[in-house]
Amino acid sequence: MIRRRTLLAGAAAVVTALGLAAAPASAHPKPPASVRLLALNDFHGNLEPPTGSSGTAIDENGNSVPAGGAAYIAAHLKQLRDRDTLTVAQGDLIGASPLISAAFHDEPSIQFMNDIGLTASAVGNHEFDEGYEELLRIQNGGCHPVDGCSPAGKWKGADFDYLAANVLLEKKNKPILDPWTIRRVNGVKVGFIGVVTKTTPTIVTADGIKGLRFDDEVAAANKAAKELKKRGVHAMVLLVHEGDNVNAGEKPDDCGVVPGAGTRIAQQADPDIDVVLAGHTHQQYICTVKGPDGRPRLYSSGSSFGRVITQVDFKVDQRTDDIVRSSMTADNHVVTRDIAPDPATQKFVQTWKDRVSVIADKPVGKITADLTRAPSAAGETALGDVIADSQLAAMKDKGAQVALMNPGGVRTDLTYKASGSEGDGVVTYGEAFAVQPFSNVLGVTSLTGAQLDALLEQQWTSAGEKILQPSANLHFTIDRSKPVGDRVSNITVDGTAVDPAATYKVAANNFLLGGGDGFTTFTQGKDQVLGPIDLDGFVTYLGAQGTIAPPTLTRISGN
Repeated sequence: MIRRRTLLAGAAAVVTALGLAAAPASAHPKPPASVRLLALNDFHGNLEPPTGSSGTAIDENGNSVPAGGAAYIAAHLKQLRDRDTLTVAQGDLIGASPLISAAFHDEPSIQFMNDIGLTASAVGNHEFDEGYEELLRIQNGGCHPVDGCSPAGKWKGADFDYLAANVLLEKKNKPILDPWTIRRVNGVKVGFIGVVTKTTPTIVTADGIKGLRFDDEVAAANKAAKELKKRGVHAMVLLVHEGDNVNAGEKPDDCGVVPGAGTRIAQQADPDIDVVLAGHTHQQYICTVKGPDGRPRLYSSGSSFGRVITQVDFKVDQRTDDIVRSSMTADNHVVTRDIAPDPATQKFVQTWKDRVSVIADKPVGKITADLTRAPSAAGETALGDVIADSQLAAMKDKGAQVALMNPGGVRTDLTYKASGSEGDGVVTYGEAFAVQPFSNVLGVTSLTGAQLDALLEQQWTSAGEKILQPSANLHFTIDRSKPVGDRVSNITVDGTAVDPAATYKVAANNFLLGGGDGFTTFTQGKDQVLGPIDLDGFVTYLGAQGTIAPPTLTRISGN
């Protein structure tokens, strides 16, 4: 049996027998109402069981076990549900998705969420990958404006509410979607508030959020909490697409978080918010934090890719309509694959797998060995190098001289061993898509040598290190022992030292060109021109090269 962790200790209610005659039923207060929440976060369209390290989770015994897959999520949910259950999510249900979902603009993943009875979700940053208007289409329905209807017919929309309390239309100063929603379960009302990380403008393409403002998560949550209180709702749950990282090897119910943005929100949100369910960092933890009033409340996260379901149980006092915090328990259940998968969901996933197979199984190139994201001491990777080379090739006709690729945009490795019947060393379109799933547009901008230097110095920020992957003709040296802002030297293009006053045409995806990941120097570039989708450039390059061997990692030197 899975151990359940009691979060908030408290004495049991005591009923005193007074020895009086039985009073009329109406004189007795109603007993507390039981409520169960089942939560998912950062699903990212993983309808099929994810593979590699993305397809395992640390279980309650500290073992790494296979986890995830829509059919197994559905089966576990059926085991965990009772009559008083609500299913919720903390964002990034879509975006950065495998081809089985992304090829159809993630409609299959949202349909799966409809099928499992999701009732509300915070928006995540990846919900904006295809732009604000596309998010509204996913919520409300209608066929894609460019690609038309999917094989399933006209899209009917999400049956659940996407919540975005801190995402506002700048001109109208109002949320783009509902900031909160109320659900009645077991005779009581529970309010749900949704917010997304305020750093979203730095981690999605600028065009996708044009005209939007991302306010502070706490301020927006507190405003929504006041609105709920006006409507007599005191049992409140905050769904927040932000969280913290954890120490390595943490079990699902441990609280090994390194306090950061998620903890700040959990501690500072309105005292009447009883539960904070988090996401974004793809970590698993169950913690108790103290709110502004000093009372403890739940703060938890459930990994990613459908590998963990968070269960929260509590009682609501029907006299005060508030959650009895001493009654609260929580458990992160690993979505193991040692139970029978849900047959209906299996059939559903297979249908979409069949629909996408014509696209996914098409060979696009060959490799002689694995192309991985494993970094050298300096931070260079073989796959990052190849992608940068492909972007330079794709933008040569636009004048590109060098190219740079952000490491976070390289989502998985290309492995030599065949994933299907294509044969060892053959790269399929589906595999290439898994590497670059964002459909970013490639572009070229003009930077001076001094700006290129400044750009490379931005590889170290308060959010950590992000080493840009260079094309073969761009070299530089890094020295991590020096202060941030003075770590890059010996920059050369085609073997010649970069002239601070000269102009260089740099190719990159539009995420970087818009200042994403903190590379704001890109926004100072001039004469920007755009080209093809990054995936198209990558696929074309794979085909043109015939067979690609892992490059020697010598473009970045130092340590």
